[in-house]
Amino acid sequence: MKIPTNTVTRDTVDLAKPTGNIYETVVILSKRANQISQAEKKELNEKLEAFKSSNDSIEEVYENREQIEISKYYERLPKPDLVAISEFQEGKIDYRYPTKEE
Repeated sequence: MKIPTNTVTRDTVDLAKPTGNIYETVVILSKRANQISQAEKKELNEKLEAFKSSNDSIEEVYENREQIEISKYYERLPKPDLVAISEFQEGKIDYRYPTKEE
């Protein structure tokens, strides 16, 4: 799946076709983007946790090349909203409407 790393102009009519309502589409996309963002943040924090030192003092703080490379990798990833839009357009997002019983 080729996801652009920058903003792309999209036709809102095309985005709204699956739901029939652009506002419902925006809610679905925002919830999915939030899920993606949370997962990426958790993964990044777990990777950076290995570099954490219990006794950080000014003299002991130094640049760690691996830590910088990990951070740069996550900065280069496509933004969560672009991933969510791409998944939605490819039909990879399952969504449902809550019933009155829920």
